Amino acid sequence: MMIRFIILLFLIFSMSSCKDDANPNKPEDTSNQIEKSAKRGLAYNLTNASDLDALKNGVSWWYNWYFRTDAQENYYADYQMEFIPMLWGGNPSDADITLVKNFIVNHPEIQYLLVMNEPNLTDQANRTPAQAALDWSKYEKVINELAALGRTVYLVGPAITWGTMPNYADPVLWLDAFYEAYKQVNLGREPKIDYLAFHWYDYGLAAQLDRLKKYGKQIWITEMANWNPQINTFEKQAQQMTEMVAICENREDVFRYAWFIGRGFEDKVSYLFNPAPGELNTLGELYLSLPYSN
Repeated sequence: MMIRFIILLFLIFSMSSCKDDANPNKPEDTSNQIEKSAKRGLAYNLTNASDLDALKNGVSWWYNWYFRTDAQENYYADYQMEFIPMLWGGNPSDADITLVKNFIVNHPEIQYLLVMNEPNLTDQANRTPAQAALDWSKYEKVINELAALGRTVYLVGPAITWGTMPNYADPVLWLDAFYEAYKQVNLGREPKIDYLAFHWYDYGLAAQLDRLKKYGKQIWITEMANWNPQINTFEKQAQQMTEMVAICENREDVFRYAWFIGRGFEDKVSYLFNPAPGELNTLGELYLSLPYSN
């Protein structure tokens, strides 16, 4: 988990000096619509035009754990790929809330907001269920204020996983406690959660998703790969990718999914790109080519 934490810190700080908000328009001409999976995405800070162009025929969306992107201005029209903003941690500041609202208002194609990355991991959002219950009202306020401006935006989160928080390593235990804590401070009302989010890095994805059925929500798998020590070659990772993607494409309770990650600091067998911009490796080519079920 520390590897991912270092990667995420680098990505977030590298975006702190982003250019002014872009204002892309939805493409009016649907005759050039690319046929690809509407579910398939990538968890990665995509900014390079060559990388976006390499992915456009098989990837429909991406996010970067931040509330804006430094991709070129017309990324949506040029590549038919949605960027999904995120409020990463708990207790978002008023400044961050204003920035994410402004970004969404200036990007008419955005329909979703990701929130709260891995609250039961102590080196990620690190929010107890009680803390998260108070945070959630702030996320709901963002959605309500956007609605008042005529924008319908759906709330996606929290992004749960098997974590390191004492008593709440199990994501289901954390979620159960979160729901109860929220109801206690909101007169019995359940939190507004349009979609749950989940991360998984091992065998057994289907069984993990089955455990989440009790909440009655469709799921975004916003990070996935298989980092089990046995998966130590591209060939083994390719087999796991094929199986995991098939699960995601064929399950109605999976709304979207994102592979982790494009590139990184180590020689990992789950990356999709070679070091050169726009150069997919064999795993990246496979990811774009796998069957889908739109």
